[in-house]
Amino acid sequence: MDHPAIKLDHVTIELGGEVVLSDVSLEVQHGETLVIVGPSGAGKTVLLKTMAGIYKPLKGHVYCEGEDWQDLQSEEKIRLARKIGMQFQKSALFDSMSSFENVAFPLREHTTMNEQEIESRVRECLAEVGLSQAQNMMPHELSGGMKQRLGIARSLALHPEIIFYDDPTAGLDPINTDILLDLILNLKKEHASTIIMVTHSLLCAYKMADRIVLVGNKQVIVAGTAEEAQHSSHPLVRQFVEGIMEGPLKWD
Repeated sequence: MDHPAIKLDHVTIELGGEVVLSDVSLEVQHGETLVIVGPSGAGKTVLLKTMAGIYKPLKGHVYCEGEDWQDLQSEEKIRLARKIGMQFQKSALFDSMSSFENVAFPLREHTTMNEQEIESRVRECLAEVGLSQAQNMMPHELSGGMKQRLGIARSLALHPEIIFYDDPTAGLDPINTDILLDLILNLKKEHASTIIMVTHSLLCAYKMADRIVLVGNKQVIVAGTAEEAQHSSHPLVRQFVEGIMEGPLKWD
């Protein structure tokens, strides 16, 4: 392919009249795992959702699979969005729907599949994340790790090429964190997908990332591989990696 999976070209993002990120240029290559780190409130999720076409930039252009989100009409955006899977923060499950119905929802909304085809695809997705026995359970009956896996199953339903994960290990204990990250890595390998992930944990970033970017002070700094990030001389990266409160990087 002659274009990156995602490209941001001098993008400025404003929310509520305040600039959150300024003049961001960044590319994500096909098959890459890009992990976004940074202090709470720095704009990590905003960056993620801008890449996914959810937020419209104040300035600049956001390209997905070579297409500018801003140039697309509604039907074209829907077509492009089918190439994307999104695992939202805290999974964002429908509380009134069973596990089965949560995964079936995007299939019913965005495809013309019949009920037999939907049932087959839902069972396949649940099996991939180890939730075959939980298809009739409601979200309140699931553990934290099971909810996160169900969110992943739903994000996979449309066979996406690019998957966005918004802090998928939030609230999980270390063992369940490792289990979930291994699952994501295995699914990435199986489906040859591109991953963009937000995390608060440097340990998660080091395990997952082909490249790490730091969001802070309205900037996006490419820190490089896990090893490069750990040895970076950039003052913002250095401060975040070492967890130092005093310095140029603003913490909440």
